[in-house]
Amino acid sequence: MHSNLIVMERHQEILDLLKKEKHVKVATLCERLDVSAVTIRKDLKLLEDKGLLFRTHGGASLENPYMNERDVSEKASISAEEKSLIAEAAAQRIQENDSIIIASGTTVQQLAKAIKPIGKLNVITSSLLVAIELMKHRDIDIIQLGGNIRHRSGSVTGHYAEHILQHISSHQFFMGVDGIDLDFGCTTTNIEEAILNKKMMEAAQKTIILADSSKFGKRSLAKICELDEISEIITDKDLSAADAERIREMGIKLTLV
Repeated sequence: MHSNLIVMERHQEILDLLKKEKHVKVATLCERLDVSAVTIRKDLKLLEDKGLLFRTHGGASLENPYMNERDVSEKASISAEEKSLIAEAAAQRIQENDSIIIASGTTVQQLAKAIKPIGKLNVITSSLLVAIELMKHRDIDIIQLGGNIRHRSGSVTGHYAEHILQHISSHQFFMGVDGIDLDFGCTTTNIEEAILNKKMMEAAQKTIILADSSKFGKRSLAKICELDEISEIITDKDLSAADAERIREMGIKLTLV
């Protein structure tokens, strides 16, 4: 009976920590609870079987870590306030007479709305929705990448877009993602968009990720890059302290809004 009570208390501590951090690693739980990794993995399996958490690579999460693709109109309403604040912070990174690349996604669409160009601004984008927003400014020269239009994201993918990027060099690339797993890297739901995002990274001197905190601890079908290939992450203040510390330890600039 005493042994069962200890197990129940440990399970409750795991759930309490998850509520606070959103996702936790096995190693962290071992240290906090002073038990072996084998014990923690058994605990996580039992709690997952009860529907209380989702096991992830090397840890656990309160939310399903695997992201399914959604239409851009559906995604726009998710964390709308956070996305707007992130976009405002990202717009401040744009310099006078700058040259930037903007990917597709609802957060970078907010960036397009927040941009107030100083001098001439060159923008290369895969997103039709970003291009339409930027057309309001006469001081922005827009290069719209061509290719196959994806209805769900309002963006283009494919060989033609990748070919144009081979002849482009820009200062900054602003990218949205569907998932950020601190071990696995940055992911998106579509393989072709992941390939194009990688080509965009290669065409820019630095890459800045715009992602609200709900994207952390998640992974999607297609990997874009490792986390250490990113220069800066702009997210909201709901990011867990543990994740923030790890990101900074990697040498990545982290901006919380």
